[in-house]
Amino acid sequence: MPREIVLDTETTGLDPRRGHRVIEIACVELDDLMPTGRHFHCYIDPERDIDPDAERVHGISSAFLSGKPRFADTAVAAALIEFIGEAALVAHNASFDRGFVNSELDRAGHPIFPEHRWVDTLALAQKRFPGAYNSLDALCKRFKVSLAEREKHGALIDARLLACVYLELQGGRERALDLTAAIKTGIAQAIAQSAYGHRPRPLAPRLTAAERTAHDAFVAGELKASALWLRLDT
Repeated sequence: MPREIVLDTETTGLDPRRGHRVIEIACVELDDLMPTGRHFHCYIDPERDIDPDAERVHGISSAFLSGKPRFADTAVAAALIEFIGEAALVAHNASFDRGFVNSELDRAGHPIFPEHRWVDTLALAQKRFPGAYNSLDALCKRFKVSLAEREKHGALIDARLLACVYLELQGGRERALDLTAAIKTGIAQAIAQSAYGHRPRPLAPRLTAAERTAHDAFVAGELKASALWLRLDT
């Protein structure tokens, strides 16, 4: 798998078309479906008020954001674009984050991230669990991803949680099993290609006469006529 970026945002409200803005953005880097440890994260001055309902969800206040960089500043827009590069973008309910991020990019005079670059984990979950409740919280519980550190929604912690969920949706545990199978196959191939072949004759038995007598007595006394050993001997 190519490099991917798991992205999450927090905002002043629900609709960028009504002037709502991004106030926090976070990205977590994956390479071949493995977290690299690299991430991008910043808080942003939205230059407007935050809706009370939104603040109750993420707990970020206008006072806290006072003095933070604006999205158009190099520390945000240019740094975000550089971090993402050509990677695909993974988001939960991707149309929401895409709408806000592209609105901010367009406002700052930067090219937007087109729809084909986005992977929607909500759509992946709905396909895998049709009819189930597929919020990020529900998926974390379903995949046993701990929510212990999260008191309120935050872009960085939610991006990290989503990265765990995305790996599970892409077959996280099964990929590990595939790797194990590949390792076993490689060992078998190495043995087959080695200079050592099959033994020309079986090894001589290493059981003593006393051990064989004790085993025969156990089979006759405990397992009796149904013993598999008798059929094998035959």
